[in-house]
Amino acid sequence: MGMDRPVVILDGGRRTPRVDILVRNSAPGLFSRFSTTQLGGMAVTAALEHTDVDPGLIGHVVMGMAQQTHRDSIYGAQGMRWRGGLGDDVPALTVARICGSGAEAIAVGSEMMMAGVRHDRERPFSVVGGGESMQNAFHLYNWRGRKVGSAVQKYGPIDVHQLPPGTYLQDSLLTYLYDPGAQMGMANTAEELGRRYSITRQEADEFGFRSQVNARQARDEGWFSEEVEVVTVEGNGAEESVTVEHDTHIMDNVSMAKMARLRAAFEPGGIITAGNASAVVDGAAAMVIGLEADAAEHGLKPLARLIGMGVAACDPQIMGWGPVPATRIALESAGISGSELDHIELNEAFAPQALACIRDFEEMGIDPEKVNPMGGAIGLGHPLGATGAILTLTCAYALRRKGERYGLVTMCIGGGQGISLILETVT
Repeated sequence: MGMDRPVVILDGGRRTPRVDILVRNSAPGLFSRFSTTQLGGMAVTAALEHTDVDPGLIGHVVMGMAQQTHRDSIYGAQGMRWRGGLGDDVPALTVARICGSGAEAIAVGSEMMMAGVRHDRERPFSVVGGGESMQNAFHLYNWRGRKVGSAVQKYGPIDVHQLPPGTYLQDSLLTYLYDPGAQMGMANTAEELGRRYSITRQEADEFGFRSQVNARQARDEGWFSEEVEVVTVEGNGAEESVTVEHDTHIMDNVSMAKMARLRAAFEPGGIITAGNASAVVDGAAAMVIGLEADAAEHGLKPLARLIGMGVAACDPQIMGWGPVPATRIALESAGISGSELDHIELNEAFAPQALACIRDFEEMGIDPEKVNPMGGAIGLGHPLGATGAILTLTCAYALRRKGERYGLVTMCIGGGQGISLILETVT
């Protein structure tokens, strides 16, 4: 896979904490004031500060984003670029492969370098990653063209008191999570996988419990400290500032008994609950990549080498199974077997979806115990366009910390796709 022009992730990539969209399920989340581009800008700033690279050597920004949830969202990576402190002469590309957007941004940025066609040889490094604000996704329907006073509304501010009958606001996140091609919601596709693989509610709860326990251990042991940039949310008026150091969805009092009491969330008699599904959070991540030869020329320290990539499609009614064919392709492109993998970061969209993938991973020689030893999206959260980049940082830093060689980052994608990246530690 372009091994004559290998791409490396430089040491110093950073992410924000993953923060719940609500505090105690009642108040706006701690990141409620931040847009996706602001979150991404924080990650870009942190990555540049911690990566020993001259910002003048950054030739491109490629960032993933799945939803347009703010008025500046259309600018995507461009907004993250300038908020991250990079100059107006640095081009930026927004990548959208739904849940795989953050991983796809890494892939696209790498492919640009390996192909060489659009690679800036004078500025050979790129910032890649992703960001997502999950809590401000609302759309207004049946309004454009209606009169406001004596004028027709084309665009601009809207006074909600003037909304006539038939005009309504909708939470677009709920709309996005329904696939008209599959004619079912994302959670229902995971329920379908549960049926096909005969996964029980007990097994789903046990997996959700494992995610929380592993995430709590990783937090308490400081395993996330290399990758997380602490964020201070400034207070307004009488409110005090809040310092966010950790992923906020990690629970200290989770138990199997509590998990068992939760009701099925999506289907009567279903096995998916609030306890074994991914948490809805805000977050962002960024890192600097470059050709290995350029990193050596500029005396920069690589963290990991990207040695394999794979994207695959599958039946949208079992969209969560996408990591299986994508991983087969990625392993083949890397020239290694599943048994050689030391650390696997599998996005836990839903417990039955993850369990179905893990069962098929075993047939590739992948050890289930090596999957998500630091927890996953059930315990930590899934900020759509950022998750792939976050998991890449988690995997790369974990490989180095443990002295291991090969890692897999893999995700399912709404609509029936999967994406996988294979990393190798650079020693």
